[in-house]
Amino acid sequence: MIDHGHDLASVRDATDRLLTAAAKLDNATVAGPSRLPGWTRGHVLAHLARNADALVNVLEGRPMYPSAEARDADIERDAPRPLDVQLTDLRDSAARFQETGAVPADWSRTVELRNGVTDTASRVPFRRWAEVELHHVDLGIGYELEDLPAEFSQREIDFLAARFSGHPDVPPTRLADGTRAWRTGREAAEPEVTVSGPAPELLGWLAGRRDGAGLTVHGGPLPTLPPL
Repeated sequence: MIDHGHDLASVRDATDRLLTAAAKLDNATVAGPSRLPGWTRGHVLAHLARNADALVNVLEGRPMYPSAEARDADIERDAPRPLDVQLTDLRDSAARFQETGAVPADWSRTVELRNGVTDTASRVPFRRWAEVELHHVDLGIGYELEDLPAEFSQREIDFLAARFSGHPDVPPTRLADGTRAWRTGREAAEPEVTVSGPAPELLGWLAGRRDGAGLTVHGGPLPTLPPL
């Protein structure tokens, strides 16, 4: 059972960590490259602010973004802003998300995200949590996958393993971190490939943040995952 209240609190804590870390930067550092190809740290911060507003739209029954082009244009518009403006925007948009989450609502209802993807409203706070945690890592300012809360890492592996389950281009795969195991890829009675390693390495590979070099693979090559 998803506990949206717990996840909203986790989003708040993750946002506070990110804001505290980002406040130590300066304008030149914010304008420098992030770990995401083609994006500066300003792009990452702008995306996080606009994503918070987009998820408010989702929870209030509006389209997440007016269009893909509008989403991209807003990020490009906001990316060059100085650090203090970035932080204020991120703080204010995060507060709006929390305020919307505090409104009594039917959290079992179905909501629509981007590209026709649907989910229950109760899962939206976790989706926001993932945005904040992974993009904090993407900033490249000292917060690594190994620093992620253990609960988040396990649940995000759950989420991503489920996302690739049944995908025709991913062989039947068993994932293991030494304490838990998951199945992903095409349906089959038995997995063709076993991929094992520490949870941060598994998560990094599944989320496209690491190349899998820190993982052990048996039964074939490391599967190539489709883009998220």
